[in-house]
Amino acid sequence: MNISENITQLKQKIPSHVTLVAVSKTKPVAELMEAYNAGQRVFGENKIQEMEEKWQEMPKDVQWHMIGHVQRNKVKYMAPFVSLIHAVESERLLKEINKQAKKHERVIDCLLQIKIAEEDTKFGMDTADALALLTSETLKNFTNIRVVGLMGMATFTEDEAQLTREFQQLKSFYDAHKERYGFHTLSMGMSGDYKIAIANGSTMIRVGSAIFGDRIY
Repeated sequence: MNISENITQLKQKIPSHVTLVAVSKTKPVAELMEAYNAGQRVFGENKIQEMEEKWQEMPKDVQWHMIGHVQRNKVKYMAPFVSLIHAVESERLLKEINKQAKKHERVIDCLLQIKIAEEDTKFGMDTADALALLTSETLKNFTNIRVVGLMGMATFTEDEAQLTREFQQLKSFYDAHKERYGFHTLSMGMSGDYKIAIANGSTMIRVGSAIFGDRIY
């Protein structure tokens, strides 16, 4: 498994406006450093404590993205350094992120996770709830967070028509509200479906196994 070759090949395949998030969960720092030495600077983790340990060890120009489901009581551990939180799905979570960001005099960028998959296992808000949150007075008072876009996870399927439909659904919601809310990031697409996601307007893909090989359990 040649991590640096995988990074190079991926970057040749994806358009320059698409950000590659290397999903490094469960992988040792030595493997992350191989990706780093190949020029990768954006890494995604799904466990806050694991991300914090890696942040301590890795060079400080790395951008850390929290891509997994976030427990509110763990936000304090990543507040000093996290660059982007992908999976925000409630006002209560935003409130906690804002509170912890304030303690560190930071503004933390967040994405609202919209449920587009048909699977019950996927998290996310529906579009009506997302709109209610975006237009709420509460959000205006959160001065230490910035909602910069949306994130979605498609159904785990080989059916390209279904994937296209789900990604298009999120893209049209994003486009409808992008200017009003100053969105610039649409995070959708993973190792198995990132090409379809990019074809349907993704600006950020989350790729793990296509870089690092299969996950270690």
